[in-house]
Amino acid sequence: MNAKITTFLNSGLLEKYLLGDTTAAETEMVESYISKYPEVQNYYNTLQYNLEIVAKSNAVEAPKNILNSILDELDEAPVVQLNTTKNNKSWYKFSIAASVAAFMFASASYLYYQNQKLSEENQVVVDEIFDLRSDIEANNKKLDKVMDQFLELNDPNTYKYIMQGNNRAKNLKTVAYINPKEKTSMIDVVSLPELPEEQCYQIWAELQGKMVSLGILTEADRQLRVIPYTENALALNITIEPKGGNTRASLNNMVAEINLQ
Repeated sequence: MNAKITTFLNSGLLEKYLLGDTTAAETEMVESYISKYPEVQNYYNTLQYNLEIVAKSNAVEAPKNILNSILDELDEAPVVQLNTTKNNKSWYKFSIAASVAAFMFASASYLYYQNQKLSEENQVVVDEIFDLRSDIEANNKKLDKVMDQFLELNDPNTYKYIMQGNNRAKNLKTVAYINPKEKTSMIDVVSLPELPEEQCYQIWAELQGKMVSLGILTEADRQLRVIPYTENALALNITIEPKGGNTRASLNNMVAEINLQ
């Protein structure tokens, strides 16, 4: 390859010509070299092929309705003879523009996806902080409740009554805490023998020959539980009643009793 051809190939004119950026004088010179020198022709063909590969690899498929419209327009348009070289250059410029547009669209889509993902992650963090705050508030309330119960149990005015089950419920054991001054009552179920599904345990306060229901006892009550305070109550009783409780105490089914006077 002579120095003249080497200088021409290194000038970048072929690349500019391929992209359609040459002046009229430069275009005439490039086409002259392509026609005269096989080396220039081969280099030009290689550039064309490489550019075509790049353009096709980055091309975005047009929607079918747009493609059909273009084809319809081409069918209706008159046939005009065009300069093949200029058409090729225009097509390559269009391909490059389409490739750049596709890259920009892909970049924008990726950034949108990243922002969306970051927004979702931020929302998860906010939700977790909110849940944590709710848990802290709930735990603080539980702690306050425990502290109140602790103070009440250690109040000198709180009386402790242990209720043991009779022969019908030997393993039954509950502890009642009653504070006449503060007018509060609590009960702690230590153990509660299992009953048939259709029965339950119910606690009562005896008041001047009348039995007042203080609620149903279950295994879930194996912790301090507040029960209604009954002033001047004479005794506490636990009976076995139909499931759901009873409005009147079944004294013949009494399983535990403690005098309060």
